[in-house]
Amino acid sequence: MPVHLPLFVLTTWLLAMVPGAGQALMVRQTLAGGRRAAWATIAGTCTGLLLWTTAAAAGLSAVLLANPAAYTAVRIAGGIVLAGLGISTLLSTRSPSPTPGPRWGGYAVGLATNLGNPKAGVFAISLLPQFITANGPVLLSSLALGALWALVTAAWYLLFTLAVDRGRALAGKPSVQRRLRLITGGVLILLGAAVTAGA
Repeated sequence: MPVHLPLFVLTTWLLAMVPGAGQALMVRQTLAGGRRAAWATIAGTCTGLLLWTTAAAAGLSAVLLANPAAYTAVRIAGGIVLAGLGISTLLSTRSPSPTPGPRWGGYAVGLATNLGNPKAGVFAISLLPQFITANGPVLLSSLALGALWALVTAAWYLLFTLAVDRGRALAGKPSVQRRLRLITGGVLILLGAAVTAGA
């Protein structure tokens, strides 16, 4: 195994663990629909990472980042998605046990949230070249690292959502569930506002 791969795995694992929109989204999906909804969201998130990686390898991310208007549009769209999820989470507190949406909806939410985060493109452009060796084609190496990044991220989110789901089962009282949804909804709205504002 190349020496740089363990370091890349560690780096991407730590990136996945950073508190932010990803964790808030996984909490929201797990509370609303359980493990299956969360896992569908993880699949959508990882698909988004693969698309950002492909775009970075093809040079499309650099074009986006060099165009302030396009970057701002993507950022605002991502902020709106997060804020919308937060509002829907707050509205779900009116029902003691919200009905989970279709599984493809969780996938779409994960994909839209990730693609609406241009910082993922920034990470792809700045992170991947640090770990690409001089041996072998750059494009294939970038795509392989992107796939590894998605797998590492999926592994962390699977562990995270299992822990959240276990806590959800232990805190089964409707009043506790309602408070958790209130907190998660508020956090998502704040994150959406921060992303939209470019914070």
